[in-house]
Amino acid sequence: MSTDSSPLRSSAVINEAVQTLRDGGLVAFPTETVYGLGADARNPEAIKKIFNTKGRPANHPLIVHLAAPDKFDPIQVDWVPLLAPWARDLSEDALKLINAFWPGPLTLVFKKDKSVLNELTGGQDTVAIRAPAHPIAQELLRKFKGGVVAPSANRFGKVSPTSAADVRNEFEDILDLMILDGGDCELGIESTIIDMSAGDKAFLLRPGVITPKEIFAKTGIKVWQASETKSDHHAVNLADTLPRVSGSLRAHYAPNTPLRLYAPGRVLDALSEFPDTKSRVAVAVWDSESSLGEDGHPSVHFEEVEVPSNSAGFANRLYRSLRDLDQQGWDLILFPEPPPGEEWDGVRDRLQRACFGSGPSSSSQASN
Repeated sequence: MSTDSSPLRSSAVINEAVQTLRDGGLVAFPTETVYGLGADARNPEAIKKIFNTKGRPANHPLIVHLAAPDKFDPIQVDWVPLLAPWARDLSEDALKLINAFWPGPLTLVFKKDKSVLNELTGGQDTVAIRAPAHPIAQELLRKFKGGVVAPSANRFGKVSPTSAADVRNEFEDILDLMILDGGDCELGIESTIIDMSAGDKAFLLRPGVITPKEIFAKTGIKVWQASETKSDHHAVNLADTLPRVSGSLRAHYAPNTPLRLYAPGRVLDALSEFPDTKSRVAVAVWDSESSLGEDGHPSVHFEEVEVPSNSAGFANRLYRSLRDLDQQGWDLILFPEPPPGEEWDGVRDRLQRACFGSGPSSSSQASN
């Protein structure tokens, strides 16, 4: 398994990665969210290699990653020529979102150009696109001069990687996988996904660190939930009509150790729900709270693990904590339920899906 050498962003290493992509190979690289497993978005065989490597269902679409323009000026940049080979019917609102949040952790879904491969869209007539902000990702994409599909660099349905070491551990049997080591990811959870393919409305398909409230504050654009009104006259649930996107299956981001959430002050209740939960339990507790203490846990050895009580810090540490605890041989992992509020929706979404898919015998990821 080849990796980059110091300095991390040396031209030789990036050039080798670019050539690997052009030759139909896979390159794992850092973004500000998680590490991605990249392949040439115009190469059907390379795309098939991603699905096979991850064990990902073929109808589960990928996200196309693009570079920002070479001479990037947030005020003057014209994204339209870069998007033209991939997307059509770009609305004024879509361009507002792009100018406000790209490069960054926001993925937008458009009607796809006819040249976009069905292999990467899961057979849909839409395509998801984003421009990652990580400097290594941007340099790689800029030199590649094309789109790169890059789902998270892990086995399908499992905990996403936030370091190069995570990727190596995940794919230690893939000897020819090139990994660009850019350190730990800054944000720690995947991008927010907004559907712009309807043209007249923006729909939230996956929450992330960019919230609908922030989008409205910066652009004046209202982001609708799938269950909100489609028009002023009638309400419909759009969940079955919106495009399929990455990370939308009920089971995802899952550790092999059973994972459950507990309500504030209800750790004992959570433990009592699992009387056969052996004896070793890891309990994540807010760093702002006092110790749980051992009273009331006569038959359980538990260890407290502090997690940040602010949403950004929690997101940054979530996958790292899940991976570390998963490797420590606990019988059960308990995490506190995130508090209400849009800023917590991204990690709440990841934790709920991780709980559903967790456990050593879980095989529900591909069937949900």
